[in-house]
Amino acid sequence: MPDPRRTLTARAVLVTCAVALVSVLVTALVAVPVAVRAAERRDQQALAVQAQLAADLLRARPGRVRDLAGERLVRQFAAQGIDVYVVSAGRVDQPGLPAQVVTRVAGGNDVSGRRLVAGQRALVEGRALPGGDGVVLTRSAGVGVWRQVLRGLWLPLLAGLAAGAVAGTLLARRLARPIRRAAAAAARLRAGDRSVRLPVEPPAEVADLAYALNGLAAALATSEGRQREFLLSVSHELRTPLTAIRGYAEALADGVLAPESAADTGRTMLAEAEHLDRLVADLLALARLEAVDFPLAPVPVDLARLAADAGRTWADRCAALGVVFRVEAGAPSVPAYTDPGRIRQVVDGLLENALRVVPPGAPVVLAVRPAGADPAAGGLLEIRDGGPGLTDDDLAVAFERGALHQRYRGLRKVGSGLGLALAAGLVRRLGGQISAGHAPEGGAAFTVRLPAAPYPPRTSA
Repeated sequence: MPDPRRTLTARAVLVTCAVALVSVLVTALVAVPVAVRAAERRDQQALAVQAQLAADLLRARPGRVRDLAGERLVRQFAAQGIDVYVVSAGRVDQPGLPAQVVTRVAGGNDVSGRRLVAGQRALVEGRALPGGDGVVLTRSAGVGVWRQVLRGLWLPLLAGLAAGAVAGTLLARRLARPIRRAAAAAARLRAGDRSVRLPVEPPAEVADLAYALNGLAAALATSEGRQREFLLSVSHELRTPLTAIRGYAEALADGVLAPESAADTGRTMLAEAEHLDRLVADLLALARLEAVDFPLAPVPVDLARLAADAGRTWADRCAALGVVFRVEAGAPSVPAYTDPGRIRQVVDGLLENALRVVPPGAPVVLAVRPAGADPAAGGLLEIRDGGPGLTDDDLAVAFERGALHQRYRGLRKVGSGLGLALAAGLVRRLGGQISAGHAPEGGAAFTVRLPAAPYPPRTSA
């Protein structure tokens, strides 16, 4: 059971709540000063009206300026948080009012704005009266507004957090649903179900995930299908010599064979046993090709001499079958850096495949030549034949295990499908390249290119 704090839903809710909280706070930081300034402007205007009212009252009652502090109007101002300062003959009736304000009012000038009154920031409205008298009204600036705005901030903050939680939950569910489906599909793939397919739906990332899993399922199905076909073809190839050996062995055990045919029977059983041994050896070699410790011993090799040695071995086998065999050397010496035993295994395997399909009278050619004018370009080995050849579609899968065997089984002579795959794996492990094409003799051509200098070791085929 996963920790709820580590789920996508919990994290999405936390992120959206944090975004909502930050949004509310940023909005407050921007909006509160604006609201405070607007409220101060309204208070300043109201204070100016009240200051003018007090000044008009005093003008209507000359000689009673000093008595204004005890008037009912002063008490009403105090109830509204407004302090009243009375200036009489250039003197103010109570401390706290800045001297410059007193001087300006006593000099017959009105005052309006913000000043420090008794050490606090306040709105000030002063009105001058005749004879150096005047009245000044002050009110603290912004304190009440800030408190009111901050008190009102809790409601949108809670609303933003609630909206963030709801939005985060919905978003997380929307994102988690395809992820859960993908996890379930992966579990079914692990269990062996290759028919799993996910619906491709937006957003783009979810669609990419669905495409990837669907492609993986299709690739696994294709790979396993090829493996089954390969195993079926290999089992058929193994069964053929085993059937022959078993049949002759039963005949010998039952005594149904004449003594004079024992030698022929032994030779047939030996040939089938050798065929079986080659199949097993190819399978083991293919399996070992993937290992890091696959043994290789590359040294400088003259490909022209290697081709001549192979030609002496294969000339008699081809002649016995009525096949024309020849060796073509493009240069007296073709240097390469490779494992002579492994590359001879590649040449023998390719010649074996050619000899299997070539009809009597058709040619088989082993050609060797430099890969370029520069000796550092390496060398080329080419095996061509005059057999039925390969189609363009065959060339694309020629080195896949059992691909050609599956295509042509029952139509023409084919091997187990291991030889070409083994040859391709060996060449790549030797740092070379192998390709298949059409031969001028009418059949197939396989070209092996080998380096002329040491190459970096490869960890797999």
